[in-house]
Amino acid sequence: MPLTHSSRSAVAAHTTRLRPGAVLIALVVLLAAIVFSLLAGSGELGWQRVLGELWAQVSGGVSPLSEREAAIVWELRMPRVLLAGLVGAALAGAGAAFQGVFRNPLAEPYLLGAAAGAGMAATMVMVFVPAVTTWIVGPLPLAAFAGALLGVGLSWVLGRSAGGSGTAGLLLAGVAVTAFLTAVQTFVQQLDTDTIRQVYTWTLGGLNVSGWSDVPLALPYVALAAVVLVAGARLLDVLTLGDAEAASLGLRPGRIRLVLLAAASLATAAAVSVSGLIGFVGIVVPHLVRLLAGASYRVIVPLSLIGGAVFLILADVVARTIMPGELPLGVVTAFAGAPFFALVLRTNRERLS
Repeated sequence: MPLTHSSRSAVAAHTTRLRPGAVLIALVVLLAAIVFSLLAGSGELGWQRVLGELWAQVSGGVSPLSEREAAIVWELRMPRVLLAGLVGAALAGAGAAFQGVFRNPLAEPYLLGAAAGAGMAATMVMVFVPAVTTWIVGPLPLAAFAGALLGVGLSWVLGRSAGGSGTAGLLLAGVAVTAFLTAVQTFVQQLDTDTIRQVYTWTLGGLNVSGWSDVPLALPYVALAAVVLVAGARLLDVLTLGDAEAASLGLRPGRIRLVLLAAASLATAAAVSVSGLIGFVGIVVPHLVRLLAGASYRVIVPLSLIGGAVFLILADVVARTIMPGELPLGVVTAFAGAPFFALVLRTNRERLS
């Protein structure tokens, strides 16, 4: 139902418009991060020659790279950069949505059992499914995607059965489901201790892609979720006024919350399915956007999508260049995110008490 004139006035007092200039700056930063990531790598290509290859593709000129070197840029680095951008956008956009839905600055994408469900399903694949090279799409990302959705679905059903769709019930249901699914994962893992290292590596997160196959696996789901979250950002601003106020404006808070949670969970599941568990993106990026651009979700959600892509692209550069061997991406985001989380916790201690 569209908002009335008085409704718009009430919401406008709590919102800030998304300025085209802010979007343009964010997109320029994203483009710079993509180019920088393509230049960084263990291959001795030289940044001048990689820039020459990029310019040759744009202008139709002659590339300074050999065919093998060009393949490193376009078949190894580029899909990894794009996948990092998709995963970062999904986690940051989902984090912004969770914080708005739950009106909790510490809410994050794995809140409702998505991580636990994905971890359980991925562990089952590693233990019970034999390695088969003829799969069109690997069973691990498909299982992780389904497991993440299962975890969120169980949390939602449990939360509803415990007394409606209130945020407190959903949060408690998420804690219970996470504990149960983690216990199942641990039990399955102990059935085959040879897979412990593989499970551990997956839970730390990473983007060890071998080509373009993982990009279309995540793209449609992240894109769909992003459209829903951006379209619902104005409704998140309404929810910040309280459920009673939102209902008086002719909206249905429960239905809005369900749609936005579904979209955020879909984005999280898609990200987890191709990258493993990467924490803190959904907390760090929305808070940085809030500090730099304003507190309206009409600003926070779209800029978090772009900012999340930038954040994880740069984090992946650190992960694959800071040491001779690649550092798990989840470790890099934890180094950046844990102190930031503590700062947010300290800043919001009165609100959370």
